[in-house]
Amino acid sequence: MYKTYEEGLTLAEEVLNCVQEDGPMVLIGAPFIHLVGLQPLVSGSSNVAIAAQNCHFEQQGAYTGEVSPAMLRSIGVDYVILGHSERREYFGEDDALIAKKIDAAMSQGLSPIYCCGEKLEIRDSGKHLALVEDQLKTALFHLSREQMQQVVIAYEPVWAIGTGRTASPEQAQEMHAFIRGLIAKQFGSDTADAVTILYGGSVKPNNAAELFGMPDVDGGLVGGASLVAADFLSIINSIA
Repeated sequence: MYKTYEEGLTLAEEVLNCVQEDGPMVLIGAPFIHLVGLQPLVSGSSNVAIAAQNCHFEQQGAYTGEVSPAMLRSIGVDYVILGHSERREYFGEDDALIAKKIDAAMSQGLSPIYCCGEKLEIRDSGKHLALVEDQLKTALFHLSREQMQQVVIAYEPVWAIGTGRTASPEQAQEMHAFIRGLIAKQFGSDTADAVTILYGGSVKPNNAAELFGMPDVDGGLVGGASLVAADFLSIINSIA
């Protein structure tokens, strides 16, 4: 929840002016008010798209203040972030609800960016793998193989976001490999190999290249560093 309408479009233009057409895929996960204005900026690009930060599980109805997948699709949105750690923490969203949102989004042709991950006490107790497995099973394992191929997964180690502790590249790789292994068991190795798994634990210009160098880390879900064009572009270039 940053940037006024004008500030948001200015930031997006600063990024888009420097994104290379032959570079990695870049998604701009903007607040709802920016999405209509962003669409013409990205419409001619082959590797830039916009993502909403959330949606409701119904396509219409008396849900004041909510935005539906059908509404998002009607303005050209292709992706939607679901299950972000802040939605879970501040709005009480659990994976049963997130599963409903995923189904609603996919029914409109939106690709979910599904967020999962553990808090500090779960990491310290050694139960982090079991928790993430439960999250994936509840939110995603009802999907078909074809649907799963449209899902992006973002691993958020909540304990490494704004706590002063950081996840090492090896810790990120351990969880990403674990997630890919779970997908392979449920949906097959071809689907697991094709699914993009992003790392979302305070990605910054000074750690992006090392994180992205891990074999199962396919990219990043970037938070605060995306609010400064130069920092975001540095992270994007670290993928290449």
